[in-house]
Amino acid sequence: MVSFKKPNLDSFQKRIHIATLFVTVCFLLLATRLVWLQLIQHGRYSLLAENNRIALVPAPANRGLVIDRSGIVIGRNYSALTLEVNAEEVKGNVDELINQLSEVIQISPRDRRNFKRSLEDSRNMGTFPLRSMLNETETARFMANRYRFPGVDIRARSFREYPYNELASHLIGYIGRVSQKDKERMQAEIGDAKADDPDALQTSFLPGIQYVGKIGLEQKYESVLRGVPGYDQVEITAGGRPVRTLSSSPSIPGKNIVLSVDIKLQYLVEQLYGNFRGAFVAIEPQTGDVLAFVSKPNFNPNDFVEGIDAVTWKELNDSPSKPLYNRPLKGIYPPGSTYKPFMALAALENKKRTPSQTIFDPGYFDFGNHTFRDDKKGGHGTVDMQKSIVESCDTYYYMLARDMGVDMIAKFMKPLGFGQITGIDLDGEARGVLPSTDWKKNTFKKPEQQKWYEGETISLGIGQGYNAFTILQLAHAIANVANNGVVMKPHLVKAIEDPFTRHRELTTPKESYRIDLNPENIAVIKNAMIEVNRSGTSAAAFQGAGYVAGGKTGTAQVFSLNSKEYKHGATAEFLRDHALFIAFAPADKPTIVIAMVVENAGFGAQYAAPIARKALDYYIDGKWPKEVPEWKRAP
Repeated sequence: MVSFKKPNLDSFQKRIHIATLFVTVCFLLLATRLVWLQLIQHGRYSLLAENNRIALVPAPANRGLVIDRSGIVIGRNYSALTLEVNAEEVKGNVDELINQLSEVIQISPRDRRNFKRSLEDSRNMGTFPLRSMLNETETARFMANRYRFPGVDIRARSFREYPYNELASHLIGYIGRVSQKDKERMQAEIGDAKADDPDALQTSFLPGIQYVGKIGLEQKYESVLRGVPGYDQVEITAGGRPVRTLSSSPSIPGKNIVLSVDIKLQYLVEQLYGNFRGAFVAIEPQTGDVLAFVSKPNFNPNDFVEGIDAVTWKELNDSPSKPLYNRPLKGIYPPGSTYKPFMALAALENKKRTPSQTIFDPGYFDFGNHTFRDDKKGGHGTVDMQKSIVESCDTYYYMLARDMGVDMIAKFMKPLGFGQITGIDLDGEARGVLPSTDWKKNTFKKPEQQKWYEGETISLGIGQGYNAFTILQLAHAIANVANNGVVMKPHLVKAIEDPFTRHRELTTPKESYRIDLNPENIAVIKNAMIEVNRSGTSAAAFQGAGYVAGGKTGTAQVFSLNSKEYKHGATAEFLRDHALFIAFAPADKPTIVIAMVVENAGFGAQYAAPIARKALDYYIDGKWPKEVPEWKRAP
């Protein structure tokens, strides 16, 4: 007899409950996911879907012009023929297409790389240049073969041009193709708030920016000059094919920048320097307008617009003359004897000397076990303050530096701008070195190096020792004295101009601060500097001038002589002394001040002062030197 086991009803019901619970949990998970996608994440996925359906085809904006104070355009745009590829119409392998095109028109590896990068950045949407600035022969050759390349055509595009080539290259700068770093910086300009806004992402102008400023004013005023690219909003298929244009937004051209620079004065000074290296800065003291900003040697910024070739880059980068180095902004130099008028003013203000107080100069000054020698053998005899400046007596300033001490000197020089950032509208300005006891403690690591020795103070009086300033700082300092202690921040851009209305918005900064200087003391220094040009070290250079100007020559050592006699011709070129000069004119109410250095040239009176004289002749009296080719406006 067979027996059957009775089914366990409780076990069956338990399995039913577990299955029901499992199905319920799954249903709740699906419902939660649906709520998450449809309600909470709706905006995000809606934007993604919209981006897959709609593409933005950028239209570059015309870049703003760079104009000098007289209306001369020194940075402009021009149209040139460009070989362009419509990414939507190109079928097959892009490399194969470029290889076929290169049989008709020369296409460099750099052109190939730039084009492929543009395609990647734009999701293969839009029309992009493959080869720029075609000549007539190349244009004719392509047009004869045009039928072979659907989606490829020749169009006119706008390019940046610097019509005067090397002129003012360090202050203007140049533009170049946008890099990933440039894009990140520009995205930061848009701001995090806009980056989170779907509408802002839809209308982002970054894809339309192909070139940006790399150095100089082109970089500093990038956001003003570049304008806002336009775009076409195009509906596309899942495969990326355009269906229709939904909307268009025209590009907005960049604004023009109007410089304080007199480009003719700039040209004249650059010509006068010839093959010498150096820096020259001219400032209008009442406004802070920079009238000339010369760095020699310079370079051609046009070489960088489409990407500089390897040979030219190597020549510029490896040259011992450093043509890419912005000397007025970044070069630091000992001021030499051009520091003496400021030292004399410090002595008057701190009551360490009176104008009539004298010292006897035997031609040297002994301090401890060291003898500091004057440049004139046998000395200058009895010397008062004016004579110390006119004849540039070193011994007078050795003694003065000892009596003042390093910290008193630093405290007076700091408000004048020595060793300080001037705030000029260029990036990368060097601070220089204004020595003090605190500076030395913070600069050196070893305790014995951190201690300030009294003997180190002596050479500071003649602008040597640790003193190291930019020519821009030197010009700023003499401008502050010429302006009777009223400090104006130096600047290169005077106004921003609307390209349509020509309305100009002035950007000239207001008075920064005032230095409390006694007018009588300033008059003593100015009169002494006037006498320098009448009977002193620069008298030969200023003979017959039709105006009264103050000046001071300087000759700065590049390396220590170690008690050996300096012989200019027998010294290696890059170890020779620098020639310096500072000036202001007209003397009664200065409208221009100058600070300059001619590197490794020798005596300031012989090599620097004559350049300053000719620059002042032009700016004040309109006289053009015969040896310099006449200025010609670019076509």
